[in-house]
Amino acid sequence: MARDVRLGAIAALLLNATVWGLSWWPLRALHAAGVDALWSTALSYALCAAAVVAARPQALAQLRRAPQLLGIALASGATNAAFNLGVTLGDVVRVVLLFYLMPVWAMLLARVLLGERAGRAGVWRLLLGLAGALCVLWPGGSTWPWPQGAGDWLGLIGGAAFALNNVLLRKHARQPAAARALAMFGGGPLVAGTLAVALTAAGVVAAPPAPGPWIGAVALFGAVLLGANLGLQYGAARLPANLTALVMNAEIVVAASSAIALGVSTPTARAAVGGSLIVFAVLLAARAGAGEADGGVDAPNAVGVDALRRGRR
Repeated sequence: MARDVRLGAIAALLLNATVWGLSWWPLRALHAAGVDALWSTALSYALCAAAVVAARPQALAQLRRAPQLLGIALASGATNAAFNLGVTLGDVVRVVLLFYLMPVWAMLLARVLLGERAGRAGVWRLLLGLAGALCVLWPGGSTWPWPQGAGDWLGLIGGAAFALNNVLLRKHARQPAAARALAMFGGGPLVAGTLAVALTAAGVVAAPPAPGPWIGAVALFGAVLLGANLGLQYGAARLPANLTALVMNAEIVVAASSAIALGVSTPTARAAVGGSLIVFAVLLAARAGAGEADGGVDAPNAVGVDALRRGRR
């Protein structure tokens, strides 16, 4: 591979990781303006889904002929709803680290849904990731390492949902790429939108304010997310899967450093140790998956990109 192409691919991946690492900031800004994270997630991903339809008009018909892709839509939607709400309500660093336990859940789900055996190395990765989670969750003066609030729970749920999304992608890999991409992007408005409407009706979530500048902000957020995913599409198509996963770990660094710098997260030694163990488990999973036929480990938050990338090969 030419050096310039390789550097360009890495730069595209770093752009994607930076956007996702900073995504908590616009979500919190919108929340402060009265737009709940569920509403902003539903609206921004609706724009992304519309872009997929515009680029692949056949996706709608293909999706109607493949009802089994509803599971991917639900898993993808739960991923984005949980992660975005988690970084809005909880400690950003803890939420991101707990979300990155995804390879642990993926290994367990692959055993149940695909019949895949993890092997000894997989068990060690599982234990390593769980040890990291224990370090992150173990609060000072507490006996049990248990989630400390909604943010922790949402980070764990988001990571588990993303693992399910990836496993279902592999299970339905023969379905049209455009249909899978539309299912994944469309899961945002499906899940987050349904939750937003239901919780707003119940008085738990505030309805969006009257039309104003926030609409443009949500549209810009959706456009940036789509651009970031296109960056991943470009980079992941030109680099080995293990290198892609390595570069995408920059999301953790960006999220942690920005949250700490802006005073929304407090660094602790336990979080640093636990985060290191989780990242190491992710890297080992990427290394083990580098030779897999489906391209290895998908990068967290890159929902919909792998399907589009394979559809253009």
